[in-house]
Amino acid sequence: MAKNGPTGKGREGMVDDRTQFQNPNTGLWIKRNSENGRFMDVKTTSDKFKGVRKEK
Repeated sequence: MAKNGPTGKGREGMVDDRTQFQNPNTGLWIKRNSENGRFMDVKTTSDKFKGVRKEK
């Protein structure tokens, strides 16, 4: 029978190859693939994505 792994830290560090920025018009956060520049997702709340680097 399968078992869950030990509890612990989970993700360590930032997610690779992704960045996020805040849309100045809507105030929502947008996630972008940093390899090809395509938009991946938009948050529907005003919170940031967890574990994703911010663009400058």
